Amino acid sequence: MEMQLKIRQVWSFSLYLCACIAMCESFRYSVAEEEKSGSLVANVLKDLRVDAKELSARRARLVSKGSKQYFQLDPHSGDVTVKDKIDRESLCGQNEPCILLSEIVLEEPWKLHRIEVQIEDVNDNSPKFSKNKFIFEIPEQTPVGIRFPLERAEDPDKGENAVQNYTLSPNEHFRLDVKSQSDGSKYAELVLEKPLDREVNPHMYLTLSAIDGGIPKRTGTVQIIIDVLDNNDNLPQFPQSEYKVKLMENSPLDTLVTRVEATDRDIGSYAHITYSFSQVPENVLRMFKLNKHTGELTTAATIDYEESTNYEMNIRATDGGGLSAYCKVFVEIEDENDNAPEITITSITSPLPEDSPPDTMVALFSVTDVDSGDSGRTACTTEVNLPFVLKPTENNYYQLVTQQPLDREKVCEYNITITATDRGSPRLTSTRILHVQISDVNDNPPVFEKPFYEMQLRENNIPGLLIGFIHAVDLDTAQNAKVTYSLLPGKVNDGPTSSYISINSETGNLYAIRSLDYEEVKDFHVTVRAVDSGSPPLSSEVTIHVQVVDENDNAPFILYPLQNGTSPSNDLVPRGAETGYLVTKVVAVDRDSAQNSWLSYQLLKATEPGLFTVGAQNGEVTTLRPVSNRDSFKQNLVVVVRDNGHPPQSTSATLRILLVDGFSDPYLKSVALPKEETAEEEDPNLTMYLIICLAAISSIFLISVVAFIVIKLQKREKFIGTYNSTANFPVGPDSQENPADPGAGSLSQAYNYEVCLAGGSLNSEFQFLRPLFPVFSVEPPNTQVNPRGSNDSEGVPSHPEESQHVVQVSVAFESFLCGSISDFSLSSLIIIFIKFIF
Repeated sequence: MEMQLKIRQVWSFSLYLCACIAMCESFRYSVAEEEKSGSLVANVLKDLRVDAKELSARRARLVSKGSKQYFQLDPHSGDVTVKDKIDRESLCGQNEPCILLSEIVLEEPWKLHRIEVQIEDVNDNSPKFSKNKFIFEIPEQTPVGIRFPLERAEDPDKGENAVQNYTLSPNEHFRLDVKSQSDGSKYAELVLEKPLDREVNPHMYLTLSAIDGGIPKRTGTVQIIIDVLDNNDNLPQFPQSEYKVKLMENSPLDTLVTRVEATDRDIGSYAHITYSFSQVPENVLRMFKLNKHTGELTTAATIDYEESTNYEMNIRATDGGGLSAYCKVFVEIEDENDNAPEITITSITSPLPEDSPPDTMVALFSVTDVDSGDSGRTACTTEVNLPFVLKPTENNYYQLVTQQPLDREKVCEYNITITATDRGSPRLTSTRILHVQISDVNDNPPVFEKPFYEMQLRENNIPGLLIGFIHAVDLDTAQNAKVTYSLLPGKVNDGPTSSYISINSETGNLYAIRSLDYEEVKDFHVTVRAVDSGSPPLSSEVTIHVQVVDENDNAPFILYPLQNGTSPSNDLVPRGAETGYLVTKVVAVDRDSAQNSWLSYQLLKATEPGLFTVGAQNGEVTTLRPVSNRDSFKQNLVVVVRDNGHPPQSTSATLRILLVDGFSDPYLKSVALPKEETAEEEDPNLTMYLIICLAAISSIFLISVVAFIVIKLQKREKFIGTYNSTANFPVGPDSQENPADPGAGSLSQAYNYEVCLAGGSLNSEFQFLRPLFPVFSVEPPNTQVNPRGSNDSEGVPSHPEESQHVVQVSVAFESFLCGSISDFSLSSLIIIFIKFIF
């Protein structure tokens, strides 16, 4: 079977050569069989018209068209040498010429050259007969001139090395007649020249020799035994000497090919005819069988057109007396489409860069079909919806080329199915899968997981603290997907971004470089760039918003009354005040935000604990019961202001309250001043000075109020926005403005105070403005008056009503100069000034 398969392949290549010889430039060389490995066949540099350097540069290679590579090409010298020892008989059998097909493939540019190497026969085989002896039973009195065909000797060699002659050992009864068949092969017939006489010589032994024409000549011999039979007058007769039949290949076993029938005019045992093959080759005995009684010729094996297209055999009919007659049967095999096309890959490019331009060759392959006619004509297709297309070239070659741009990020590899179909009936198909990987190029920038990042950092953080991380993904691979991170230049509070935050270039982790203060920096933005390692590198950017989370790190600050280290101011309360009388209000702020700035007020210590109370939310100091004459003239209160942070922080304020019987000048003079000081109060110069100062201050005040209202109306919106962003100090959750008690004659029950920031800066240094006008008190010249109009020794003002007015005017001006028109109304200011004057 192996020999037949190789013969079939050689026939296939021979047919392919015949079909393509007119379409491709071929170079033919020859080499003798049985040459040693490494033997030179030819040098192809001259035929290819290239030099050795170009041959090597163009990556020349030798591709065999068969399953085995018998030759090899040296790309540096151009020598084609024998790779393995070649046996022409095993490759080609009796076919002539014996040609092995190969192709030299050159690249850049691509060029194909066909190499045909003819295997020359050497006389390495002797003629051989199928048996060691042949027995002929010949009746006596057989007519002279009767011919007996002899089996041909088989010699695998061809041409002159095949059988050229037959010789017969000397004898007196037979001679040898050597003839040639249509294909030029020799065969011999034994011719009876002298009648046989069984009684004289019943047995004869002859030697038949087959001689080839090689140098030296080789000989094969066989012994012929002649058994002389008794008399049989008639020979069997065939109605025709030759039978020609057609048989379809792949016919089932035991298919009837033909039936031969001979007759004999004798009777009895001499008329009983049997049929047998006569001197037929081994392939006939393997493929056919003959019924010796009926003469029916049937198939004994699967008939393959590609193995042999026809068979020729001799059939002998022998009667019971030993006489024989001969006929020839010619069987012509008809081809059937039983071979699928064969796809042979010559070259393939994998991996293929994803930026390959259209018409880039991906693979080169050929399609062959060993069938004949339409069964041997093929067409090649591939899958649809692929970025590749097939382009046919010469000699049944196809190129697989790109037709659309490739994108490795969408499809990183392709399994391309190549389908080859012949035109036979039924059509046969074969497939081949090409695996093509797509290599990456840097065509995708890094992409962040989020379009915008929000991060939080608590103030007073430890330097080096991890804030968070960012991550960018690059759809490319290897170095093209390796992402590094960096901060872009920027400003935070007039300082570089890099002094506040840093980033790990490998992991994308963000770290705080220094401790942050919420009161200085509430939030800031940084821009991070992600760059891949491709060539050229691609990048993308993202903005990170870092919010500083407030901590309770600031204690409440007392705005009113001022705690400046001097004696606290005195608040006056009439002894006839009823329950709920508003004495004063403690105003405090906290630089922190949110709940850390929510303030609560608590009376910590009092001279008489049951007399006063402090509003927990608004800080208003009111009477808890009516004031009586038994209560102490001086009342000291300590108010604690706490925020709502964790842990809470607190600040205390000290209040001094004087209980008086009334606010009239005579009463104050009689109660608070000595007699010698009363005369001094009636100094007319002092009264004149006071009137002049009040008139000047009133004029300035009215002009300032009008100008302030105009400016404030124009810039109110801008001011409110700036105020909210720089110094938002809520007093407490219940710090809503309440209307003043019209009959109390004291301060309003609710106030809104604002913080004046020095120089417009955003730092936490508060500067509180004092009233811009002098505070006058009616005291003797030698008496020292404090800034709030109180006496250091006794703490009792000269005129309680005037002192009360002065306090109200001072508070009004503080609110006015801090810029809040909503904290103290214009009408309230006018009323205060009217009271002060009158």
